[in-house]
Amino acid sequence: MKITTTKLAAMAMSTALASTSAFAGGLDRSGQSISALFETGSYAELSYGMVTPTVEGVFAGAVPSGSVAESYGSAGLAFKMDLNDKLSAAVIMDQPFGAAVDYVTPPYPLTGSSAHVDTVGLTALGRFKFNENMSVYGGVRYITASGDYTVNAALAPPAGYSSTYASGSDVGYVVGAAYEKPEIALRVALTYSSATTFALDGTVGDLNAQMPQSVNLDFQSGVAANTLVFGSIRWADWTEASIDDTLAGNLIDYDQDVMTYSLGVGRKFSDSFSGSISLGYEAAQGGEASNLSPTDGNMSVGIGGKFTRGNMEISGGVRYVVLGDATTELILGDFSGNSAIGAGLKVAFRF
Repeated sequence: MKITTTKLAAMAMSTALASTSAFAGGLDRSGQSISALFETGSYAELSYGMVTPTVEGVFAGAVPSGSVAESYGSAGLAFKMDLNDKLSAAVIMDQPFGAAVDYVTPPYPLTGSSAHVDTVGLTALGRFKFNENMSVYGGVRYITASGDYTVNAALAPPAGYSSTYASGSDVGYVVGAAYEKPEIALRVALTYSSATTFALDGTVGDLNAQMPQSVNLDFQSGVAANTLVFGSIRWADWTEASIDDTLAGNLIDYDQDVMTYSLGVGRKFSDSFSGSISLGYEAAQGGEASNLSPTDGNMSVGIGGKFTRGNMEISGGVRYVVLGDATTELILGDFSGNSAIGAGLKVAFRF
């Protein structure tokens, strides 16, 4: 069985998948993909995704929270080039972690409380191919983070509490290995990303944060002419993560690490168009959820398409996410029946 193109529609969903993983592990957004490193020849891409969540709860069975999760966008770009037959390099920019929650509907107990986390990651990678089947890769990841936290006066000292945190940064590392069988478009890649820590100066309390180490297993394989199965498994060590304000204390608390799964199928319909459908799943953890992310687990379905013309590729997709029900800590808010819609667009060039 000869697969005429190693990518088919697998990457048609990449932008939508990344933009709608916002609820994985509460703060996990991009999934820290390094897929651009495996593109053939010289390659550049620019992507943008938008997520619109509906996250509503109720206090004491009667007091609604209103929608507390804000819509947000996420941008990415990547450039890859071959240095010779064995060596290649890539630079990837993404927004790996984030949060945007705002309680604005009185008389819900948290009204007037909000939190935002913003990050930008820049990853530089090199890859060495032993042969057409085996390769190893690695590099460094530079991440900057900033944010703010406000809690209303009913849940804090009489004046309430609010602190805005200046940008801080840290450098982590990425290592991995891949096995490929080009004649059937098979590739299995295992990638480890180290934890990153931040010390951010605040207007009131300062913030010390640790984002988790993680392991990504990405795979794809041709199963018939012009048909590809693809998927991923991501483990993130959220039990060791923290966002700790020196006055307000730790703002997140995870009892379990997070496993996120995706599986899809891509089909090439013509030389210029391919499409894909994929499913996503993250198990609920149980226990009480953070008020920064009042959901627990998710299930999703997405569709995507890719149009190719000359050296340009335009990919897009949409994903519908069913967010798991949760009871929040401290006030025991009941959040159920929530969802999110994500859409993404990517433009890529080969040269």
